Amino acid sequence: MVGRKARDKEIVKRELWRRCGMSELEKLDKAYDFILRKLVAGGDPPHYVDLAKAFGLSLEEGKALLHELMASGIPCWLAPGTDYIASFAPFNVQPTHYRISVDGIRKGYGQ
Repeated sequence: MVGRKARDKEIVKRELWRRCGMSELEKLDKAYDFILRKLVAGGDPPHYVDLAKAFGLSLEEGKALLHELMASGIPCWLAPGTDYIASFAPFNVQPTHYRISVDGIRKGYGQ
């Protein structure tokens, strides 16, 4: 069953890139930019539903894009057992000792 799940995820990933007409790297770059801009603008990270809507994807494809970005090696991660962004450099969703302000307005916490 594990092999089938991995194969199904790979199929969804390939279809995602094919439908968007972008390379995998371009898609990850745009997703990274989208998430970071949302954090700067409001201090809260977007959900994969927001990613799907912004890129014209199905919910499953939006979720796959989020997980692909999180697995890409950039300093970010999801809250354990969820699909919610917990940290996305330089922002951290949970309070830390490092407060971040953008244009003098408090926007959240740093990693």
